[in-house]
Amino acid sequence: MSLNLEDKKAVVAEISAVVAGAQTIVVAEYRGIGVASMTLLRKQARESGVYLRVLKNTLARRAVEGTPFAGLADQMVGPLVYGISEDPVAAAKVLNTFAKKDDKIVIKAGSYEGQVLDQAGVAALASIPSREELLSKLLYVMQAPVAGFARGLAALAEKKQAGESAPAEAVPAEA
Repeated sequence: MSLNLEDKKAVVAEISAVVAGAQTIVVAEYRGIGVASMTLLRKQARESGVYLRVLKNTLARRAVEGTPFAGLADQMVGPLVYGISEDPVAAAKVLNTFAKKDDKIVIKAGSYEGQVLDQAGVAALASIPSREELLSKLLYVMQAPVAGFARGLAALAEKKQAGESAPAEAVPAEA
C-alpha cells in the first residue's frame, strides 16, 4: 500500500521527532522473518523503551537529514527495521540479542554519537551495561560501606548491652 504525500510527510515528521531525542539508531534486515518473531521483537523493544518500526528507506533518509545520524543514510538499503532509542545501548541490546536467537534478523549498521557503526560496532555497543545496570552497581558500591558501618554499630550496641546485663561485681564495703 503506497502512501500519499500527506501521509509521507506525517511519517517523516513523526520519525524526525523520535530521532531528535535519540542517542542511538540501529538498522537490521528482517528478510524472511515470521509474524510471531516480529511480534516478539516488537514486544521486547517496547519493554526496553526502544522505538522499533519498519520504514520506507527514503522516508527514513529524509528523517535523519541534518542530524548526527545522517551518515547512516548510506546503509539504508533493503527491507530494514529501525530501532531508535534515547538510551545509548537499548536499541543495540534488543536487536543484537534478538539476532542471536533468530537468524532472520541481521544487523546491518548503527549510529551512536554521530559515528556510523558496523555490525561488530553494534555488538560492542550492546555489550556495554545499560544506564540502569550501572546505577544499580554504583548504588551497591555506595551502600557497602554504609552497611558495614551499620553492622559495626549493631555489634557495638550488642556488646555494650551484654556488658550492662552482666551481674555487677560485689563492691567491697569500706570498713
